[in-house]
Amino acid sequence: MRLQITSSANAKCFYVVKSVYYNGKHTNKVVEKLGNLQEVTAKAQGQDPVKWAKAYVDELNRKEAEEREEEVTIRFSPTTRISTESQRRYSGGYMFLKQIYHALNFKSICKEISNRHGFEYDLNEILQMLLYTRIIYPGSKLSSHELSSRFFDTPKCSLHQVYRALDVLDQESDYIQAKLYETSNQYHPRDTSVLYYDCTNYFFEIEEEDEIRKYGKSKEHRPNPIVQMGLFLDADGIPLAYHIDSGNTNEQKTLKPLEKKIIRDFGEDHFVVCTDAGLASTDNRAFNSICGRGFVVTQSLKQLPQPIQEWALESCGWQLAGDTKTYDISCLDEEQHAKSVFYKEQWIELRGIRQRMVVTYSIASRNYQRKIRERQIGQAQKALDRSKEKVPARSQNDYRRFIQQSFFTKEGEVSDICRLNLNMDIAQKEAMYDGLYAVCTNLTGSVRQILAINRQRWEIEESFRIMKTEFKGRPVYLSKEQRIRAHFLTCFLSLVLYRLLEKVKLQNRFTCEDIIDHLRDCEFCHLEGQGFIPVFVPDRLYDALQDAAGFRLDCQLLSYNALSRIKKSF
Repeated sequence: MRLQITSSANAKCFYVVKSVYYNGKHTNKVVEKLGNLQEVTAKAQGQDPVKWAKAYVDELNRKEAEEREEEVTIRFSPTTRISTESQRRYSGGYMFLKQIYHALNFKSICKEISNRHGFEYDLNEILQMLLYTRIIYPGSKLSSHELSSRFFDTPKCSLHQVYRALDVLDQESDYIQAKLYETSNQYHPRDTSVLYYDCTNYFFEIEEEDEIRKYGKSKEHRPNPIVQMGLFLDADGIPLAYHIDSGNTNEQKTLKPLEKKIIRDFGEDHFVVCTDAGLASTDNRAFNSICGRGFVVTQSLKQLPQPIQEWALESCGWQLAGDTKTYDISCLDEEQHAKSVFYKEQWIELRGIRQRMVVTYSIASRNYQRKIRERQIGQAQKALDRSKEKVPARSQNDYRRFIQQSFFTKEGEVSDICRLNLNMDIAQKEAMYDGLYAVCTNLTGSVRQILAINRQRWEIEESFRIMKTEFKGRPVYLSKEQRIRAHFLTCFLSLVLYRLLEKVKLQNRFTCEDIIDHLRDCEFCHLEGQGFIPVFVPDRLYDALQDAAGFRLDCQLLSYNALSRIKKSF
């Protein structure tokens, strides 16, 4: 800041002015009007008015250097119209993500890629834009490019450069994942003692297949071509690695290639893999029974050999963790053991692999399964009463599985007319397994430890939900295979950023919906020449974000200097 004195024929006026650099332009803004010569002489109280004014400005500069900025007086005119080219709305929530982005050293990763390919656009700028908008303003690449203009750091890249960058990101996907593991391990030590793996698929609203989008078994039962994503999480629920396969790929065959990539590129080879029953093929179990690796997988009791089933269904021989006493689950006091989890275990030979089977029984789980089935039987009965169900469905969770087709009359004679009736035999067979849950493993640790490992599988399902729902990873507004793959890379990288914010910075204290809503609502009104005025409402979550980040955005005025200091701190 400096003193500026303007003279006219009738008066001499004193101003405190400041040079401002914003959006590539230098301009002078009046910080304070000290008054005319008579007013300044009165304030100087006998001192030389010019010397007093200069000393006043020096004091303002000193306070600003100590980060104790003076209050700003702002004047608005009810008749002056806003320029049609001015931007007044800005988003600041991405600053909390930007801090983590810089800590993960993405800039050097992008620089290395740029040096290999020799393009002129700024890959680091484009990647930041794609990740921040995927979390805060999810949508197409066109909408991401447009909405990124709301950020304090408006990208200078063009849309065609964004699409070209997608091709490069796909080529460098393995390199980015490996380097990200290295840098994230420095930022927050990764716990790779247990890795969780699962697959999901994403549909495309097209009719014809291509090289990657294939017709396959859709988890959403949609008749559209799909692609399949396999995802690994570490023991803390932070994404580790992923891979994209065509929609008709057998998901059981996707586990080993991605594991081999982790062993080769990440240097990790001693871990326990935890999956659901659909991925627990004999080949996968065998692969994770060698070289110090282990597995914990869920196991369907209905698909086991009869002797093992009979052992699992026996009511006697059950235990509680930490208790040597055995229980008969048919004689339990249900009030006393309403929240208890009983177990029995034995080593078995299954499909040529020696493994340990742990079966658990829970009264709460039994009651829940009974309640669901009774509701479904009621739905099936209503459908029969309406006489609208002609062909029963065979889905495991569809109420129509209880509806049976019959070509016999009530007297037992063969008939050409199909009769529908309620098949309670199915309900009785299902009831045999109520409350039971089985896990197979090659680990020798305690039952409590094995069950705790398996219990955390919910985090990978939540990760898929976040990518599909919060990040709107579907539908995909791209058609080229390389760019489709790059789209899912940006979804994966965005999930890493978000999980580090949620788990490391915020210590799992808030829900995903609340965190993303607050990042999206962290908006500012631009006050030209002065800075930005927050328009969000401070609350406990904003306080947690700012405390964890070490900077504040909720001051009445976020000056250009304050914003510049925040950026330099990254």
